[in-house]
Amino acid sequence: MTQSTTLRIANHLAGSAVGEPTVERRNPADPADLVAVTPASDAAAVAEAVTAAEGAQPGWAALPAPARGAILMDAAEILRGRHEAVARDLTREEGKTLAEARGEVRRAIDVLRYFGAAGWRLGGQTFPSATPDTAVHTRLEPMGVAGLITPWNFPIAIPAWKMAPALVSGNSVVIKPAELTPVSVRHLMTALAEAGLPPGVLNVVHGRGSVVGEALVADPRVAAVSFTGSTGVGNRIRETVERRHGRVQLEMGGKNAVVVLDDADVRQAAELAAAGGFGLTGQACTASSRIICTPGVHDAFVEALAEQAARYRPGDGLAAGTAMGPVVSAAQLETDVAAVERARAEGATVVAGGEAPDGLFLAPTVLAGVGPGHSSARDEIFGPVVAVLAAEGLDEAISLVNDSAYGLAASICTRDLAAAQHFVAGVQAGVVKVNRPTTGLDLNVPFGGVKDSSTNTFREQGPTAVEFFTWSKSVYLGW
Repeated sequence: MTQSTTLRIANHLAGSAVGEPTVERRNPADPADLVAVTPASDAAAVAEAVTAAEGAQPGWAALPAPARGAILMDAAEILRGRHEAVARDLTREEGKTLAEARGEVRRAIDVLRYFGAAGWRLGGQTFPSATPDTAVHTRLEPMGVAGLITPWNFPIAIPAWKMAPALVSGNSVVIKPAELTPVSVRHLMTALAEAGLPPGVLNVVHGRGSVVGEALVADPRVAAVSFTGSTGVGNRIRETVERRHGRVQLEMGGKNAVVVLDDADVRQAAELAAAGGFGLTGQACTASSRIICTPGVHDAFVEALAEQAARYRPGDGLAAGTAMGPVVSAAQLETDVAAVERARAEGATVVAGGEAPDGLFLAPTVLAGVGPGHSSARDEIFGPVVAVLAAEGLDEAISLVNDSAYGLAASICTRDLAAAQHFVAGVQAGVVKVNRPTTGLDLNVPFGGVKDSSTNTFREQGPTAVEFFTWSKSVYLGW
């Protein structure tokens, strides 16, 4: 592989680069490729960032919403001009295929455009008053300083879809990106700065979650905290923020199921399940990690899914023809391999994959003979490992879908409209699909889960995303 430039990335505080980069991030497909070096920041850096955000926020909020939105739209155009370079850097730092990275950068561009345009329609409502000579309306006020903590698996899309509604609503932002993926947020921050975002409105602090993240969520000046990551960490963040009466939004784990009924097209269902389970190396909170089949299709589906798995041979995401990139880190690979071995010990059969021949590459893995109590049916693995379970019929399949601590996404493969409607009504998931993969979301549609997948309060993306970052003021105007 051709060596690329190593980026030395400092914190971005009040418009200035601060902090000595010391922490290395290497390409998971090529350890010789040093992608970036970042600071190991401490709580003092977080406090400095919050101070900068607090100082810049009133002036930013005073700018008319259409003017704020125009900056987001200009940033989208800047990012669009760098689309290919940003996508290549994303692949280098996270590992996903270049095609997947291009799609993610495109999503970030579209998110900036969508919320930029929202600046022209951001506002409250008017109401009739029971009192004569009185007009009543509401105003949306920004929360103030928003703290964002984002994961490594979508290193530019998730920061964009948190950042954009926060900014267009008049908030300032302090963001802690994932340690493994610092470059994509740098590209996003640079585009916004070049588009005219005032210094201090967006601040970036790099470092460990146990240091930087904890300091950010504990700071009483941070009015709202939006987090995407594991359920365990999310629940600890919720306790901290709620204890100081802040507002918190969590998007966490998933154990997403696809139900395949006897009337389904088996080949199509296998393609759909493979796309949801092995695409993005299975490293998505909406990945299809459980497949529940009824008796008439079970054996044929397992065979078809194993055939599909063979098409997702892992390789360097920058190489032409690569269908699936590496696992993001050695720690994640260890988790994935341990999950496969535990499944074997519990009695499951590995009908495809299961091997990690070299580097951080794990062969797409299909587990059959999985029982509902097995760890591979209950625990989020976050890798290209798909467990196949059996159900006697639709009602049992729905019960198995719901027999989970999580409730993020679910899908069904069927030609029966009545069965599809019964499934949609019966499953406990924030995103429900029919004949579509559990992965893949429209940016103009609210997104979130239930149970341990989310706080199940304020949704991300779509027209309601600004609700988390604003509060409503009722105004009575008499004359």
